[in-house]
Amino acid sequence: MRTGSAQETGEEQIAEVTVTDINGHETTLANFAGKVLLIVNVASRCGFTGQYAELEKLQQAYSSAGFSVLAFPCNQFLHQEPLSNVGILAFAESCYRVTFPIFARIDVRGRSQAPIYAWLARHMKRRPLLLVPWNFTKFLIGADGKVVRRFLPTASFDTIREAIERELEKSQHADL
Repeated sequence: MRTGSAQETGEEQIAEVTVTDINGHETTLANFAGKVLLIVNVASRCGFTGQYAELEKLQQAYSSAGFSVLAFPCNQFLHQEPLSNVGILAFAESCYRVTFPIFARIDVRGRSQAPIYAWLARHMKRRPLLLVPWNFTKFLIGADGKVVRRFLPTASFDTIREAIERELEKSQHADL
């Protein structure tokens, strides 16, 4: 029995998820439809903050192939993102020269969980006990809009890079 596409079943696709950009404007992720995405919660005062540099390397290496990092600042873990949205952007651009999109600061869990993280929770094949255990937890989304896998903050960037390359290769073959 065929189950139908997300549109046929009324299931919200990632491109339809409402987010708030760093300037406070509400939008959707429609501009990222069909791209391989790495969604990550970031913080400027965390032991993993140096990962901004690795995330930017991924952005530079693969953006022309249909990939983007999407960063969502979060202050839920020991208040490690105390900056305002303007401060977050200034920090990331001046310290790490990031070119990937950074969205407004959000909550990634709890009652005020942002819609993007609620969507991730609903679409994980096997939902872990803690969807986001700490800053710099990453979610790889395939070009088909499906969650491929979650990476903990300690995951090797070589492993992440290999997974991105596999997804980009799959998306190129799907276009044939």
